[in-house]
Amino acid sequence: QLQLVESGGGLVQPGGSLRLSCAVSGFTLDFYVIGWFRQAPGKEREGVSFISSSDGSTYYADSVKGRFTISRDNAKNTVYLQMNSLKLEDTAVYFCVADDGPIHDYSDLYEYDYWGQGTYVIVSS
Repeated sequence: QLQLVESGGGLVQPGGSLRLSCAVSGFTLDFYVIGWFRQAPGKEREGVSFISSSDGSTYYADSVKGRFTISRDNAKNTVYLQMNSLKLEDTAVYFCVADDGPIHDYSDLYEYDYWGQGTYVIVSS
């Protein structure tokens, strides 16, 4: 059974950092596109960052470029999202997603078959 489990969310002050983890089971990370969506209160779900299964190329939403970094540890079957210089508007539930592709539009949530339960990130002073 394919399963994605997020961790690492919490409360952080503006300008601070958090690292989210997504532990996957039931499949081999090497062959899947994997990444993160987020959903802020009252807003639509937004694609944040993704990493390709084929060549490790990455995608970032404009709103997080230069601040967030996605990485993948295939040996541990875990994906990370390092979030630096956090802003109030980064407050959201962050979901780990995966799909065996092909992915035509990384930011389209309907492209992904597998979702984690989400972890809450609150940026507040």
